[in-house]
Amino acid sequence: MPSIKDMEKYIKIAVLDDQFEAQLLESVLKERGIPHLLRSYYDTAFDGLFQTQKGWGYISAPPEFSKNIEKIIAELRKDKRLNQNCPG
Repeated sequence: MPSIKDMEKYIKIAVLDDQFEAQLLESVLKERGIPHLLRSYYDTAFDGLFQTQKGWGYISAPPEFSKNIEKIIAELRKDKRLNQNCPG
């Protein structure tokens, strides 16, 4: 877990589509040792209203990892689209 001082250097990299995408991304990032923070837009007071407007949440990380994380997200989304288009 990164320290608060380290997290102050994190930038928002991408908005995530859903919880499934967030879990897959987190798994890959942990496996590769990439520091990150996932934040959900879910708010119990509004029963998830912001998630329907903004997306599930977002990923933030140190700027030097942004390109790598963007590539990983692109691959996950590509695989997701391919799986949705496959019959069966």
